[in-house]
Amino acid sequence: MSIPILEIIEPGLLTTVQDRGRYGFQRYGVPVSGAMDEFALRMANLMVGNDQNAAAIEIAVQGPKIEFLADTWITVTGADLSPTIDDQPIPRWQAVEVKEDSVLTFGDMRDGMRVYLAVRGGIDVPVIMGSRSTYVKGNFGGLDGRTLRKGDQLAILPVDSNEFVPKQLPKNYTAPVYGGRHRLRVILGPQNDEFNQEAISKFLGSRYKIAPESDRMGYMLDGPTIGHVTDADIVSDGNPLGAIQIPGDGVPRILLADRGTTGGYTKIATVITADLSRLAQALPGQTVSFQQVSVEEAQDALKTQEAVIRSVERQGRIPVMSISLDGDMFEIQTEDGQAVTRQDSWGPHTHTVVRRMGVSLNDESYDFRVEVRREA
Repeated sequence: MSIPILEIIEPGLLTTVQDRGRYGFQRYGVPVSGAMDEFALRMANLMVGNDQNAAAIEIAVQGPKIEFLADTWITVTGADLSPTIDDQPIPRWQAVEVKEDSVLTFGDMRDGMRVYLAVRGGIDVPVIMGSRSTYVKGNFGGLDGRTLRKGDQLAILPVDSNEFVPKQLPKNYTAPVYGGRHRLRVILGPQNDEFNQEAISKFLGSRYKIAPESDRMGYMLDGPTIGHVTDADIVSDGNPLGAIQIPGDGVPRILLADRGTTGGYTKIATVITADLSRLAQALPGQTVSFQQVSVEEAQDALKTQEAVIRSVERQGRIPVMSISLDGDMFEIQTEDGQAVTRQDSWGPHTHTVVRRMGVSLNDESYDFRVEVRREA
């Protein structure tokens, strides 16, 4: 039986349990849901030694007051809502040790709007359709399908008894600063042919304000309207995360975590994956504009973001020898499938190591010999 790790003293404005989402059920009309800022969620989990997909607490705009019922480790990422433990400011974007009976509170909203609180072990709520994420409009997932309330207690999953190595941001990377004017990179399509060049240029050259009625389903935008070549309706198709619909009124709306699985409005463009976390931190009243990029540029931006995540994930591990290919890293293995570490490659007086290695790439395996020399 799980033992509660924390209790909600005050719930805040919109506090829910989220992981990376509920995949594989969109064909049944079930939204993905999950964290709005997936980058912040993944980083928070890794910093306390959790799996990247572990459930954490998503906090929006006004933070909760939380009492910890046992010693643990936490990480706070995403927006800066002035977090404190027992009235003392705590660092964000790194693991922080918390003692039993300590109280976490939040204050002024300084930057961004969504905070992610990861607890070592991961929040233990029922798994529904492969996910612990809360879908409030559907009344399922998370804790009883709802936002967290005063008096709620949450437990964590069993924690590995091995010694925990707290993690933090890589030295060459600084925590995101979100600001209030958001320049979002987009790939045109999938229905950009339903708009003429004048409409596309207007879309890319305009600045829009995020409307107050925006929510986890999508951001409604106030600004110049975009006209269609014929009309707004299409045969319903899938709604990707970050898709920008232009309905009949010509006002763009960006589809987000709790979006419907299909839609019958034209989609002029899609926000690239690497910029979705910034979009998730944009407040109503702030502005967004759009910059067209290529698929290759979008892929490069995602690779850069994933490299930061891998850097945090590797902290505390024994370094493994690897090969870099087109920006991707592949571990080198011995003939018996064991990863070759720098630690076991050298004897006390060894200056040259010759090994039979293997690497797997696109489901193909390659064997070769590697000679590595260390300068005396």
